[in-house]
Amino acid sequence: MNNKVRVLWLSSIACNGNTHSFLNYPYMEQFLNDFEFIYHPVIDSNYSLKEIVSETIACDILLIEGSISEEIKRADVRVVDIIKKYATIVKKIVTVGTCATFGGIFRESDYNDTTGLHFEKEKKIDRFQDLLGKTISLSGCPVHPEVLVNTLYAIKKSVDLQLDNFLRPKDYFAYTIHNGCTRNEYFEYKVDNHKFGELEGCMFYDHGCQAPFTHGSCNKILWNEVNSKTRAGLPCMGCTEPGFPKSNLFGTKKNMGIPQELPLGVGKRTYLTLAGITKAFTIDRLEKKLFDD
Repeated sequence: MNNKVRVLWLSSIACNGNTHSFLNYPYMEQFLNDFEFIYHPVIDSNYSLKEIVSETIACDILLIEGSISEEIKRADVRVVDIIKKYATIVKKIVTVGTCATFGGIFRESDYNDTTGLHFEKEKKIDRFQDLLGKTISLSGCPVHPEVLVNTLYAIKKSVDLQLDNFLRPKDYFAYTIHNGCTRNEYFEYKVDNHKFGELEGCMFYDHGCQAPFTHGSCNKILWNEVNSKTRAGLPCMGCTEPGFPKSNLFGTKKNMGIPQELPLGVGKRTYLTLAGITKAFTIDRLEKKLFDD
């Protein structure tokens, strides 16, 4: 008897980055023992896209990758109509990536109505509001494969996932990228990194690191079980947030030397107080490696 969960992966306006991320999941063989794709744009599937749109194939989970537009079609059928059809039969809908969740970079395309499934940046939209109770959002550019797979297993096991205001599982999005960053001590003492790729120094004060106000688990669930952007010496780009991508990604906007955007939950007065105390300290152990050259 086949007890596999049946999944439809539908690609809208996308670069397929989430697909490629998913293909790096290290336990794919086990996953495919528990799940089967009735259709996936890259992985061998039981049905063709033409069959998916012309018929209604039994399905448990609908995965949507890419931004949504009324104009985009797959196999001569509008993506929005495919979503509406399968939304009536699936148990859950999952937006895979920031484009499917918030609109992402394709909001800047020639398609004026390009959005996420339920959100245009932070604003809720009317499109598909009746599906809010079925939807789980997994933002990221791309989504970490373990976050996606673990969410699918939670759906399979009927786990009651607690979601935030953007329908993201709090297990992965209730804290910031800054939480778990190996550079936190440099952040606390305002020791900034001066060159990308170095192992020492914080990248918040001068290099635009978005980690203190970006929700995600990159520094807890490492990529390839090894690394993250900040560990590799690259600023977090805030790819899980509604406003991604921002301009001037590698610069910190300041007003009179104070970062324009402060860490979540930190008021301006509190920040100035902490910054004043920090200036009284000189931590040779932290600064020595950065300036030895």
